Amino acid sequence: MALHIHEAWILLFVLPALVTPAAISHEDYPADEGDQTSSNDNLIFDDYRGKGCVDDSGFVYKLGERFFPGHSNCPCVCTEDGPVCDQPECPKIHPKCTKVEHNGCCPECKEVKNFCEYHGKNYKILEEFKPSPCEWCRCEPSNEVHCVVADCAVPECVNPVYEPEQCCPVCKNGPNCFAGTTIIPAGIEVKVDDCNICHCHNGDWWKPAQCSKRECQGKQAL
Repeated sequence: MALHIHEAWILLFVLPALVTPAAISHEDYPADEGDQTSSNDNLIFDDYRGKGCVDDSGFVYKLGERFFPGHSNCPCVCTEDGPVCDQPECPKIHPKCTKVEHNGCCPECKEVKNFCEYHGKNYKILEEFKPSPCEWCRCEPSNEVHCVVADCAVPECVNPVYEPEQCCPVCKNGPNCFAGTTIIPAGIEVKVDDCNICHCHNGDWWKPAQCSKRECQGKQAL
């Protein structure tokens, strides 16, 4: 009985040695995903040089055939040396263009600015506006703002005032001028002291008044 047990132990040690790598079939044990990927590295792809041209999506074109390599490319002709593409003179993009699309051979403007910008504000085409009491402006079709500034006449007084929402100064008390340091109205003679009578120059209100001395009416000495 002991002899049979001893022989069984010998068989257990000998059997693994008899199983060699050559005895394991690869058909019985398919390669895992990593092995399959590495085996694909040896694939040979077709060489289309001198036979055709390939676009961005992998489509093959024959020699002499006209095609677009990509959605935003110019048309090309397939030659033995590769694609020969058109190089057209594209129209210039409008400087006011705010939206440009590149879906063809040439870029295309899809939206042009239809307003004017002036001092941080937007105005519609042909819109008129007054940014200040002295300015009158309009938004031109060229998206440029043209303004006219009011030309104020010389005021006819020495103390003009600026009223709200008015561009030019106004003489609230009418024409006047200076007689020394005193302001006198124009159009009449004014006795400025006991000895002098003055009047303003006609039309030249900024000039000092013309004065003439008269007999002084001061108090007589006692």
